Amino acid sequence: MIVWLHGAFGAGKTAAAAELRRRRPELVEYDPEMVGYLLRRALPLPTGDFQDLPEWRELVVAAGAVLDGAGRRLVVAPMSLLSEQYADEVFTGLASRGVEVRHVVLDVAADELSRRIRTDEAEPGAVSWRLEHARAYADARPWLVAAADLVVDTTTMTVEQVADEVARVLPPAG
Repeated sequence: MIVWLHGAFGAGKTAAAAELRRRRPELVEYDPEMVGYLLRRALPLPTGDFQDLPEWRELVVAAGAVLDGAGRRLVVAPMSLLSEQYADEVFTGLASRGVEVRHVVLDVAADELSRRIRTDEAEPGAVSWRLEHARAYADARPWLVAAADLVVDTTTMTVEQVADEVARVLPPAG
């Protein structure tokens, strides 16, 4: 099973995934962005976004299926797919390989998202990029929420509280 964490860039997907991994060491953390970094070195990116590459979506499916290990592993993927078409392509591809996907949206009020982005000391170079892409998340939010198995309003929550909520869609340990 893959638990796919969606949300705006800077909403806390990576932090929530790390907290889940801390609690459940058997959980495999899968960052599809790494597939993009690999392809960025090998292929031209006409739009500048590796998600626009069909090869990226194909490799994300293949790697996700390998990590799932025919349902033997629990995987968490902190990655927003803001194009409904691309999300359908990835999740249909995973389903065709027998991978169960649970969709979780980490939602946050716009003013709090802006505050988090502006005060993020871990990646200060990403501030303007994240702020620019907040609109893309807002545009995608209606279909993301409609497709979600769980929506977590993280506006006033700690990372630990968010992980508590996400854990509701995980199978029991052991």
